[in-house]
Amino acid sequence: MQVLGPWSDQATITALAGGKARGLHSVHNGGFRVPEWVVLGTDVFERFAADAGLTPAVAAFGALEDLDQALTAGAELRARLGCAELSGPVRELIADGYRRLGAGSIAVRSSVLAEDGARHSYAGQFDSYLNVNGADAVLDRVRDCWASAFSERSIRYSFAQRQPRAGAAAVVLQRLVAARASGVVCTANPITGAPDEVVVSAVYGLGEGLVSGAVDADSVIVEKSTGTVLETVLGDKESSFAPAADQGCQVREVDQEDRGRPVLTAAEIAELTKLARRLESDHGVPQDIEWAIDDTGIWVLQSRPITTAVRGGADARWAAAVIQGAGEAVPEGELRIWDNANIIESFSGLTSPLTYSTAAEIYGRVYRGYARSLGVRGSQLRQTERWTSVLLGSFHGRVYYNLLHWYRMVGIAPGYRLNRKVLEAALGVDEPLADDIANTLRPFTFRTPFGRIWARTATTVRYLRRLFGIDEQVERFLAEFYRVYDDYEARDYTAMTGEQAYRAYREVDRDLVARWGPLMVLDAILLTCTGLLFGLTRLFLPKAPEWLALTVVGPGADIESAEPARAMTALAERVGTDPALTELLNSTPPQALYGELARFPEFRAEVDAYLERYGYRSLDELKLETPDLREDPAGLFIMVRSTLATLRQHGRPGPDPDRRAEAEAYLDAHLRGPRRRIYERLRAKVSRCAAHRERVRFCRTRAFGMVKRMIRAMGRDLVARDVLDEFGDVFYLTVQELRGCYEGADPEPLRRLVTARKAQRAKDTELVAPARFVTLGSGFGRAELAGQGWVPRTDIPVAIPGTVLAGTPSAVGAVTGRALVADEPHDFAGADPAGKSKVLVAYRTDPGWVAALPSAAALVIERGSPLTHVAIVARELGVPTVVQIKDVTKKVRTGMRLRVDGSAGTVTVLPGEGTGDGT
Repeated sequence: MQVLGPWSDQATITALAGGKARGLHSVHNGGFRVPEWVVLGTDVFERFAADAGLTPAVAAFGALEDLDQALTAGAELRARLGCAELSGPVRELIADGYRRLGAGSIAVRSSVLAEDGARHSYAGQFDSYLNVNGADAVLDRVRDCWASAFSERSIRYSFAQRQPRAGAAAVVLQRLVAARASGVVCTANPITGAPDEVVVSAVYGLGEGLVSGAVDADSVIVEKSTGTVLETVLGDKESSFAPAADQGCQVREVDQEDRGRPVLTAAEIAELTKLARRLESDHGVPQDIEWAIDDTGIWVLQSRPITTAVRGGADARWAAAVIQGAGEAVPEGELRIWDNANIIESFSGLTSPLTYSTAAEIYGRVYRGYARSLGVRGSQLRQTERWTSVLLGSFHGRVYYNLLHWYRMVGIAPGYRLNRKVLEAALGVDEPLADDIANTLRPFTFRTPFGRIWARTATTVRYLRRLFGIDEQVERFLAEFYRVYDDYEARDYTAMTGEQAYRAYREVDRDLVARWGPLMVLDAILLTCTGLLFGLTRLFLPKAPEWLALTVVGPGADIESAEPARAMTALAERVGTDPALTELLNSTPPQALYGELARFPEFRAEVDAYLERYGYRSLDELKLETPDLREDPAGLFIMVRSTLATLRQHGRPGPDPDRRAEAEAYLDAHLRGPRRRIYERLRAKVSRCAAHRERVRFCRTRAFGMVKRMIRAMGRDLVARDVLDEFGDVFYLTVQELRGCYEGADPEPLRRLVTARKAQRAKDTELVAPARFVTLGSGFGRAELAGQGWVPRTDIPVAIPGTVLAGTPSAVGAVTGRALVADEPHDFAGADPAGKSKVLVAYRTDPGWVAALPSAAALVIERGSPLTHVAIVARELGVPTVVQIKDVTKKVRTGMRLRVDGSAGTVTVLPGEGTGDGT
């Protein structure tokens, strides 16, 4: 039994000194400024317990497995500890430790073996006392620290964490710093998990009030890599802290002039950030550091691993990815280009962590399967795994293509130079990639030129086989998909346990993703054939109008994906024949309409038939957080009401027969003989592949609808198990975290992560998402992103009358109407009270927006391309459409009068009521 301190060897400290002392020993011997300290090891408590006859009771307490029994035993032990005499050797050892610090005011802190570990902090579970002065007071406070190892809060914590009870506790004695300011600095954001954010909390005077929650501290978020201050929140400085008087703390009143000022200067924040980086580098993991500043500078009072952020490995990567980036380790200075292009068709606006992480993982697995299907093997396949897993990224809740990797993906198939140009059109990329960059992007490399020639020849042969056999491959896929889909879709997920739903989810996930990979060759074939057709049009018809190529390419008017819009139009026509039904539809809130339809059983049956056929669809249907029409049919009634208003003004929508006939007439007049036969054969191939793609995309929609039902069963289960507070919280988890709930991972951090992500989402809502930006290396953060266009929406000026916004023509026709800028399809009401159809202006669209098309006078899309799903359907339905108009959703406001020319690809802002006022 001896006093331990910085001089003690590491093994003795580890065995006897407890978590706080372990941290102090490491920091002190790492060369950092630490106030003088000593520690009374657990052997001192064991000697005290033995002298007092408490050893059997302590051992029995540690063996208890029932919470109520442990609480009773702990209360008895605390009572016996309070009245037990300290033996002479124990008293002398404590006095010796106090003398080594020069007497005076000290801090007395518990230091339990399990405390401040890599997985559990035990923060606040054991007692600490400040401003302890005099030998007798130190003896009393040491006894109190021992007793806190048996406190009710520490017992409940250990049971909740499934950890052993504390039992014997060491006690740290440390010289008290006469602090001007003190606080905590974390080297990663402990709530969000963001690894490049240093979070500094500071109060005047001693810092115990901060960690106890008694004081509202200043909070500063600093970008670790650059030292840039990202965010500052000043606390209420009525007093520096006000903890309980029995802990020996002082309350320092703050001068009136200090109350509106930050606690720390810019130089002190910079110094703390530098200190935090050094400590994290020394320890190898993010650190939670207590510090104090006096007249001599900064002191480190304690440093321990952060346990409240997501810990280590893949989990940490995914937690960071949810905040920003793709979780990719990018070499210093290496370029990444982020483009939202037509990914916003699938994942529009703010997208939940569960949807993003699910999609990112599936994309990686699918495209690795695609590479294998084309014969990529060995080291080349392993090279693809480095970039297929990071094809997507998430920034401020928005999903982006990690664009350079998509060029690598295109390079797997032959015809890279042609395919990459068509890829840019298919993705809706505004800015083609420079050749000097594009030509360096290889999906993999080879050791020898011969190996490259052999492998690329084998890939080309496989690709050509797929090219000529794609029709049969698609039919086989569809047959297998619907076999699996029909099985899982028929199950009753409302009656399943969470474990059963999770097993079903894992089974269908493995089955369908494995089948999807080889089918990605369809996208490559469509790129190749479309590129050849556009090239052939320029070669055979160099003077052809721009609209011709778009008009002659298409899957046909009978595509499956247009069926929901036609069925909705039929529902609206049915309503229009019945005045009573029309009145009900127009006067009843959409959320209540389904129940009210009991008075109209025939129409109710038609609605049920629609829901049975298309109920898996929804607005933003690929977002797992968005309920489908079966779960919430209100969206259906909103669209039926809108379609009805449009029908009354314009009649049934449909394709423009004149323009299609005009295209055929142009071909007949300018293209004959063998060249026409070649052209028509290629045109038919493109149309078939486009139709196949629409059918496959419908399968994807159905699969996501099925997965939604499984996840909802798991979400309800996690609430019932008290893992989450409410059902919607499940969507703030990543898919890895959700799996962990059913595979034995510790669920304790999840509530904190959910809370932090909700708060971050509220902030992200206010920001403009730029269409494209770049980053260098992995060390980017909020300050760098702000410089690339992530600014508040209010910073973008409104367009004035006469402004002509140019984009890409997508569906011909010209109309005039009032704008309705919609973030979601259900925001679109179709017609105003005067019965005038509106121009639907959207940042992006996904297949769920098809339901809104019959209600729109025209469609204007900021992001997307003429080859996207909604653009194709808009052409089939005859809705004039312009896409790829930069910043249109920021420059146009709801109520503005617009003239949309789908042939010229222009949107003109007209004078009139509502222009620019947001009404």
